[in-house]
Amino acid sequence: MSALPRNQILVGDAVTCLAELPSASVDCIVTSPPYYGLRDYEVDGQIGHEQSIHGWVASLLIVAAELARVLKPTGTFWLNVDDSYSRHRNDGAPPKGMLLGPERLLIALADHGWIVRSKVVWAKPHPMPDPARDRLTGSWEPFYLLVRSRRYWFDLDIIREPHKTPRRRPRISRGPEPRGPGRPIPRWAGPRAGDQSGLGRYKALGLPGHPLGKNPGDVWSVPQANPRGVHHATYPERLIERPILAGCPAHVCSSCGRPWTRPVTRDPEATTPEAPAPVCRCDQVPVPGVVLDPFLGSGTTAIVAERNGRHWIGVELNPAFAAIAARRINDSRPLGGP
Repeated sequence: MSALPRNQILVGDAVTCLAELPSASVDCIVTSPPYYGLRDYEVDGQIGHEQSIHGWVASLLIVAAELARVLKPTGTFWLNVDDSYSRHRNDGAPPKGMLLGPERLLIALADHGWIVRSKVVWAKPHPMPDPARDRLTGSWEPFYLLVRSRRYWFDLDIIREPHKTPRRRPRISRGPEPRGPGRPIPRWAGPRAGDQSGLGRYKALGLPGHPLGKNPGDVWSVPQANPRGVHHATYPERLIERPILAGCPAHVCSSCGRPWTRPVTRDPEATTPEAPAPVCRCDQVPVPGVVLDPFLGSGTTAIVAERNGRHWIGVELNPAFAAIAARRINDSRPLGGP
C-alpha cells in the first residue's frame, strides 16, 4: 500500500494514470465525469467530445474497467452524471430528444459486472434558468451508487438523520409475534417485497425507527455550487459528504488493507454510533481509507475527503485545472497542512 500516491493529483488521461495504480488499492470512488457535449476542457481527445452518445458511453466504459481493477472488492463507486439533448440524429437520438446518456451508461456498466445499488436524486432548490419554452426546467441530477460485490463496506449509521416523529411510550406486548417462516405474509405482497419486521420491533419499544436515526433516503436537496470563476463544472461539497462518509472507511489496516467496521447498534438507548473496530488480526496501526476521483476538476472531492479524515487521489486531464485544484485544496487546509 505504500506505493499508492496518497493525497496527490495525477495530471494526465484518466485511463493512463489509473493504469499506474495498484489493483484493489482504493476504498471508494466519487466522481462526476464530463457530460456529453456540454463542456470543453481544452485538451484533445477529451471525454465528452465523441461523435455520438454511444461513443461517450464507450469511452467511460474504458475508464470504468480501470476503476473496477483499482477498487477494493469492498469498495463503492459514486457516480454523478447528467443528460443532454440531441441536435442531430448522429448524436444518437432524434433532434431535441434527450440522449438518455445516464441510462445508457448504467445499463452498459451493469452489463460489465457493476451492481447498481442506488439512484440518488440530487434535487436543486434553485436550478439554473432554462431558456427552453417547450419543456420543463431540469431541477435534479442523478447520483448512482455502484459496487462490484454483493458484500461491500457501507456505514449507514454515520449518515443517519434525526427522526421527525417523537418517541412514544412502549407498546404493551400481548404475546410473541410470529417470526420467520411462521410470520404472516401481508396481503398483496409480491415476491420482491421488503421485510418490515424490524420496524415493528422498534415501534414496540416506543421508537419511531432505528435508535440512531433514519436512513437519509435517496432524494438529497442540495443547492448548486457557485464556482465564481474557479471551474465551470463544480459540484457542491455537501453533495459528496454523505458518499465519502458512508462509502469510505475512516480506518483501514495498514497491512492487509481491510476496512475497520462499525459494530451494529442494537441498544435502543444508543445516541451515537459505536467506534469502528478492526476486522483482521494484523494488529497494525491503521491508515485512512482512500477516495479516488478520476475526474478531479476543481478538487472538491479531495477537499471533502481531507476534511473528513480520509486520504484521496485525484486525476485531472487539464494541467491548468490541476493547478486550480491544488490551490483550492491547499487553501482549504488548516495551518500546517494535513
